[in-house]
Amino acid sequence: MRCLVTGGSGFIGSNLVDRLLAEGHAVDVVDDLSTGSLANLSEARSDPANEVNFHRIDVRSPALVDLIAHRRPEVVFHLAAQADVRVSVERPAFDAEVNIIGTINVLEGARASGARKVVFAASGGTLYGEPEELPVRESHAQRPMSPYGVSKKAAGDYLAAYRELHGIEYTALALANVYGPRQDPHGEAGVVAIFAGLLLAGQQCTVFGDGEQTRDFVYVDDVVDAFARAATRGSGLLCNVGTGVETSVNRLYDAMAKAAGVGDPPRYAPDRPGELARSALDPARAGIHLGWKPWTHIEDGTAQVLQWFRERDAS
Repeated sequence: MRCLVTGGSGFIGSNLVDRLLAEGHAVDVVDDLSTGSLANLSEARSDPANEVNFHRIDVRSPALVDLIAHRRPEVVFHLAAQADVRVSVERPAFDAEVNIIGTINVLEGARASGARKVVFAASGGTLYGEPEELPVRESHAQRPMSPYGVSKKAAGDYLAAYRELHGIEYTALALANVYGPRQDPHGEAGVVAIFAGLLLAGQQCTVFGDGEQTRDFVYVDDVVDAFARAATRGSGLLCNVGTGVETSVNRLYDAMAKAAGVGDPPRYAPDRPGELARSALDPARAGIHLGWKPWTHIEDGTAQVLQWFRERDAS
């Protein structure tokens, strides 16, 4: 099928593009390169067997609507986003422009092109606020505590409205803390990538707060598998994509420091505003409706991240 991936030169998006091309699909990639990199697509674009086209467009631009209408994808994977909670607190209007107006442009393009479905990258870490029980299920009330979470919730509401008004199917994937190769330690601020870069450079890592805050770390290959499955399954649903397991930042650091051969402790700094104390997503619904489950353990995944950074730095 013909697919279009917004944010397709980013960390998760480029891994998804590789998966779609490997399955023989034609892929249009949309990205403004504000956080993504064409280097992430270098292998995909250099293989003559792949039908892949890159379009440098900001999702806030009406040009995106015209492009989708012209390219006529069967499925649109919408991953482009302003994804930094701190930026959303400092610049809430900008966050809303990218995450809400950008999603409306995607939906208008899908409507104009006759696209069958939109698969949306929602945020599991911020959507539910501070849940009473963990791992949190999709039935939990959505009470986001940051402008980023609010904009992602609003985007999900637009998906539901367009399904009712225009018959465009959707699946929203509430992503836990995704990590893996290609994550930029200076861009999307994933703690695994940050730790990997610093540990291999011989620099001290910083842990904010006491390090006992928890996250649900899910490996990018597992996440990409959920996106690929959602192209034909889970319509009209929000599905958590996580492991259901809480991992503290202290435990994460210890595991990565050991794998990197570093014995020094991290430096501790004050808490950052807007950060959740605990997070974990129940993936049971994705198992039922997508046939998906995570398979990469945190020790194996972080070891692969460290190896990727080593190879990148050596090249």
